[in-house]
Amino acid sequence: MAQFIKIYNDKPNEAALERVVKVLREGGLVIYPTDTVYGLGCDITNTKALERIAKIKGIKLDKANFSFVCSDLSNLSDYVKQIDTATFKLLKRSLPGPYTFILPGNNNLPKEFKKKTTVGIRVPDNNIALCLVKMLGNPIVSTSIYDEDEVLEYSTDPELIFEKWQNLVDVVIDGGYGDNVGSTIIDLSGSEPVIIREGKGDVSIID
Repeated sequence: MAQFIKIYNDKPNEAALERVVKVLREGGLVIYPTDTVYGLGCDITNTKALERIAKIKGIKLDKANFSFVCSDLSNLSDYVKQIDTATFKLLKRSLPGPYTFILPGNNNLPKEFKKKTTVGIRVPDNNIALCLVKMLGNPIVSTSIYDEDEVLEYSTDPELIFEKWQNLVDVVIDGGYGDNVGSTIIDLSGSEPVIIREGKGDVSIID
């Protein structure tokens, strides 16, 4: 059964964060808050954990469109091809924020994602998520927790999330109520930005 750990977004407790990071390092799965919906994530370097998430989502790992949650733009070049100045400026003014940006991936992608030409990058405006990634030292591969039954509370209330997911994951963080609107997804891999999904983030940033 999963651990249920309360962490306050305005002042995340370091000892609690360390407990979660230890689980991530050991290949565990964690449900954690972002600036949009709660996410399900694992350490990008752990193949078994990545396979567990793919299995939960009912998809093959090499077909999965997971996001890479980063703490800032500094480690972007680890996984993304060199981007032009206009793209970088767009990222800089939008992040941290409720956006997923699709960018061309480079040869450093983990072997599980080698077939992919693009990656989705997230830098959420949420202290808990950002602290976890910083302490872990590399991105968290993440996917949203959607509900088949479309009952919104499941995605927003940490106690209900725990009730539903406690036997599938290793930690559920209670970071307060989540949002029920996903991130805005913008594809920056081509010559012009393309809005894939309009979510919480304002799409006028690309004008």
